[in-house]
Amino acid sequence: MKIDFKGKTALVTGASRGIGKAVAEMFAASGARVIVHYHKNLKLAESVMNNLQGGGHAIAQADIADPVSVQEMVNDVMARFNHVDILVNNAGVYEEVELLTMNYQEWQQAWRRTIETNLTGVSNLTFLMVKEMANQGGGRVVNVSSRGAFRGEPTAFAYGASKAGLNAMGQSMAKALARQHVYVYTVAPGWVDTDMAADGLSGPDGDSIKAQSPLNRVAQPEEIARTIVYLASEGTEFMTGCIVDVNGASYLRS
Repeated sequence: MKIDFKGKTALVTGASRGIGKAVAEMFAASGARVIVHYHKNLKLAESVMNNLQGGGHAIAQADIADPVSVQEMVNDVMARFNHVDILVNNAGVYEEVELLTMNYQEWQQAWRRTIETNLTGVSNLTFLMVKEMANQGGGRVVNVSSRGAFRGEPTAFAYGASKAGLNAMGQSMAKALARQHVYVYTVAPGWVDTDMAADGLSGPDGDSIKAQSPLNRVAQPEEIARTIVYLASEGTEFMTGCIVDVNGASYLRS
């Protein structure tokens, strides 16, 4: 099956590295015009954009946790491109805590930082973009969740909760928007070989992390990107509302 995104515009959040970078590259290789979102590292975002296949790509800056910043980015993107066909909500944060040694204030701050980015911020961006998509006759949203939404995260409570909330939000939006031809999907990876995971994979727990999967390794960013790009392609409409596990059988559910 040939996937062709010619004439389509995709906004990929957190696209300056890791999964987002791989997604941006794969969309561009399939003919899409890609908007590379970044938060702080402009040089990395420019490097990604400049190395994408094809032309017409752009970068966009926003702090996803800041509602005003998100609104400004959407206004800028729509003014420049008039339409966005695909939104990939990949940007997120992961923070580990020690439940029994942290204090109450630290607990609240950890939850606030994580929820504001991974759930509230994503919901704000999605809210704005699906309205534009509905007005233009359709579009696709792919959310990047985590197996942590299902299995529990004993050192990352807010992260697990934020991803479980993201799953529920995506399914609710899939139900609400299908008649407007806006389709919503979720991908739930496990460990992925990215900068964010480097310390864990190179540390003393690296081998045990890899052994969680019967493949005895973690995913490459391109493997997650391939699933995201497929879901965003034509012909997957009846999969709207799905949550696709891409974790190498490291966590199985039914």
